[in-house]
Amino acid sequence: MWFEEAVIYQIYPLGMCGAPLKNEMTAGEEHRILRVLDWVEHIKMLGATCVLFNPLFESDAHGYDTRDYNAVDKRLGTNEDFKKVCDAIHAAGLKIMLDGVFNHAGRGFFAFEDVRRNKWDSQYKDWFNISWDGNTNYNDGFWYEAWEGCNELVKLNLKNPAVRDYLFDAVRGWVRDYDIDGLRLDVAYCLDMDFLGQLRELANNIKPEFVLMGETLHGDYNNWVNDRACHSVTNYECYKGLYSSFNCGNMHEISYSLNRQFGSENWCIYRGKHLLSFVDNHDVSRIATILTDKNNLKAVYGMLFGMPGVPAVYYGSEWGVEGDKCNGDPTLRPSLEKPQFNELTDWINKLANARKSSRALCYGSYRNVLVMPKQLIFERSFEGERVLVAINSDSTPYYAHFDAGAGRAVDIITGQEHDFGGGSELPPYSCYFWRIY
Repeated sequence: MWFEEAVIYQIYPLGMCGAPLKNEMTAGEEHRILRVLDWVEHIKMLGATCVLFNPLFESDAHGYDTRDYNAVDKRLGTNEDFKKVCDAIHAAGLKIMLDGVFNHAGRGFFAFEDVRRNKWDSQYKDWFNISWDGNTNYNDGFWYEAWEGCNELVKLNLKNPAVRDYLFDAVRGWVRDYDIDGLRLDVAYCLDMDFLGQLRELANNIKPEFVLMGETLHGDYNNWVNDRACHSVTNYECYKGLYSSFNCGNMHEISYSLNRQFGSENWCIYRGKHLLSFVDNHDVSRIATILTDKNNLKAVYGMLFGMPGVPAVYYGSEWGVEGDKCNGDPTLRPSLEKPQFNELTDWINKLANARKSSRALCYGSYRNVLVMPKQLIFERSFEGERVLVAINSDSTPYYAHFDAGAGRAVDIITGQEHDFGGGSELPPYSCYFWRIY
């Protein structure tokens, strides 16, 4: 499946394209989504193979409060504008994933507005989980289930066949109109499992290798990655381990998590699965902000591209854009006119190309070779190809002595030869992908 070898480039379009925070447009459209056309070549040059768009359909505010699953948000443009963007992305040889927000809708969703007007006489009252004996902070005259108590996000009754038909028809329309290649499923951990199973059946039949990638936080990811659910989920366990291992000088944390998930022992739980790996996204602080020592930016991306999983890069982070979650979500989703290319961006391009050149990095097993507080060397192995990923997060050089099982290698990031004899020097803040030969 194409997703297993992918490098994802994530865009939060309402933010990147500079849309107002609230949708108060009553007529006409903007054409902000066309800004993405100026990014297509940059995304391809970076080495990404798929563009993931966070919500871009008509919504009340931030996109996860959907009003209309079939219309591009007026703040971004028209369906025709987005079709142009998708055509340009596909012409560049890249895949497209959209954010499927199926657990809940916004208060402006047409079916919920009908319930607010007509109460129990509404034909859509069973599209939601409602109690007519309660009320809300909006004084609707009834209570309804919302996502995590946030009444702006009205939970959909996914057990209702009419709701499923509506959402599945929307997905079919996205494939028909934009030829999308997969979906990110918002809060997949909240979705009704029967609904998710039917969505997987739709994915299996709607287009070859159509991918479902679910947002999950913690718990057993096997609950959501199987033949009746998603192909992949977000690996939040290793997200936390990535930045905290660098910040705390404790590579034992991330090495333990990676071995727990992907190691060769029988108790390792996600062997053969391709979870989405990331160092930041639209919901968490930017990696350039959260890293205590900014010199480790190159090394942390090296870890991201060397570890098992499908790496994702969040727009702007490839050249070091900062943003702190403490300052609110809009800080994480800035308006950016044009992409930039600097030393970090060039490094990520090299990492992406190295990963794409190595089946061991895309499919290989995981084995810890050397674990120290600020250094980590692990092996990825697949069908006779062995790659050693070596990380030094310290400000001083480190001389690593270990059994490589071979005498020589080549760093597939730079093409430089490496001799293991006498030990291997890891310069400060360095990363190598040594392919054994």
